[in-house]
Amino acid sequence: MKKFIILIFAINLLFASCSTDFLEVKPQDKYSDADVWSNEDLVEAFVNNIYIDLYYGFQTVMLSSLCDESMEVWGWESAPILNSQITDSYLGILNQGHWTGAFNNLGWDRTYQTIRECNYYLDKIQDSELSGNAIDQLTGEVYFLRAYLYHWLLSFYGGVPIVDKAYDPTTDDLTIARNTLAETVDFIVADCNTAANLLPLDGDKARATKGAALTLKSKVLLYAASDLYNSEGSWTDGYEHPELISYIDGDRTERWQKAKDAAYAVMQLGIYDLYGGTSAKSAEQASDDYINIFLNHGNIEDIFLRYYDNINDNNWTSPSPGLFNGPNGYHNWGGNTPTGQLVDSYEMADGTAFDWNNPLHKANPYANRDPRFYASILYNGAQWRERPDDTRGIDPEGIVQTGYYENEDGSYSPGLDTRQGPIEDWNGTYTGYYLRKFIDPAINHQYERQKLPWREMRYAEVILNYAEACLGLDQETEARTYINMIRARSGMPAIPESETGNKLIQRYRNERKIELAYENHRYFDIRRWMIATEVIKNAEGVDIRYPYGTNTPNYSIIEVQDRNWNNNKSFFLPILLDELNRNDLLIQNPGY
Repeated sequence: MKKFIILIFAINLLFASCSTDFLEVKPQDKYSDADVWSNEDLVEAFVNNIYIDLYYGFQTVMLSSLCDESMEVWGWESAPILNSQITDSYLGILNQGHWTGAFNNLGWDRTYQTIRECNYYLDKIQDSELSGNAIDQLTGEVYFLRAYLYHWLLSFYGGVPIVDKAYDPTTDDLTIARNTLAETVDFIVADCNTAANLLPLDGDKARATKGAALTLKSKVLLYAASDLYNSEGSWTDGYEHPELISYIDGDRTERWQKAKDAAYAVMQLGIYDLYGGTSAKSAEQASDDYINIFLNHGNIEDIFLRYYDNINDNNWTSPSPGLFNGPNGYHNWGGNTPTGQLVDSYEMADGTAFDWNNPLHKANPYANRDPRFYASILYNGAQWRERPDDTRGIDPEGIVQTGYYENEDGSYSPGLDTRQGPIEDWNGTYTGYYLRKFIDPAINHQYERQKLPWREMRYAEVILNYAEACLGLDQETEARTYINMIRARSGMPAIPESETGNKLIQRYRNERKIELAYENHRYFDIRRWMIATEVIKNAEGVDIRYPYGTNTPNYSIIEVQDRNWNNNKSFFLPILLDELNRNDLLIQNPGY
């Protein structure tokens, strides 16, 4: 009898700060197909397994370090992505099976394996005698999960082979051609619609809901209306199959309208809002509100979360954003340090752009900035947490030190959080900054893991999606209204009506950049807007020197990592050569 293995760890997940009722089923280790598909608890266990395979964003290397947001301090093969050096046999750290494991769950093979689990469920449940609300909800979840998995493939590759049944690799022909980009978008949207019709309006945010399905639909349709997906392959050198990477017909205005309608559908659910609200508030309150979005789990802004898993994530790379990204002077790993380009994108508190060429700004660059700056960035002089025992005597106040202090003889003593400091200098920042966002200062991250859910979807993204679609439709007044909602929550002044056209688009893009920083959007945004050639430049940092006998530092902008977008092929990843060799119907992406 054919046996179906249910992984017992899928049932014993212990998610921090999450309702675990849906994980309390405890099957044994082996069951026949007939057993599984006739038992509602075992069917739920099967679906739980699919959730386990979803990407969790808090890894040692984050997607932010593969674009202009941050720089990973160890040089673990992020440079090939940042210098357009990937090939069909080498993806750098994006290789599935890379020793860090950072992006394994996003690999082509791994994603299709998980899609097969979704298809297997859908095939089996159709023939099962099980029915009722619980089964309908699980089926809706699986349609959502399949759409979610395909959205990653679409984002990385464009059009991909659409597999909607569970093929048997021992008997079925697995040579399947790529579908067009338009067909791939339509398939994902159809799955989102099916899921939304089956799922509850709201519920445990670690599981799919109607809101999650509609939010995913909003994101995919926004991408579908964007520049890259409507370029007809004009950026390629005569690519013969532009339909795989772009729409080649149809009405782009209609696509923008669909994106707007999809975001509006989420807004009309009436169950989400911006955490902290949009009423007038102090800068301190605005900063606290932004901090607490990421520390108060299941709040009114959350739509879909990927929770920490005590069993499957319990290894040396077990997600711990504080350990991975905190200052080395606290025995943390430095990790994904904000670039100067990201830091400089945070406006002044009055809404004007920060500018190192402005003497007033340069004299005190970290004063009077957007409240989200203080909630997102650790900078020289920032108040952080109590130092560990071995450096508390040097710094009893817990102040971040990324500067250098001149001695009487002209030499310099390094701050505790530099690459020449006394603690784990190899984990020190190159850029002069560390990540503050997501990290709980009440935790000693040297010893204690911060079991933090990854926010895959939150309501601010929906509002920004809506605003961008309005801009695509030349509805500037409406777009400005919704951009200003995000700014109001953040304690920032409204964008004035005098800013229109391309200037308003640039303000929107900067707003999205800082509001969603480190949340896995920027990597794709700079591609779909086709601005990567403008923004992938050498990573910048700041060198901070205190002249002898003074407490007033001098700041110098320095380049800390070579980056060069020298080939537009990097808009999409290549399909790996091994996959092409297995399937001769696949057509490679342009430039590889």
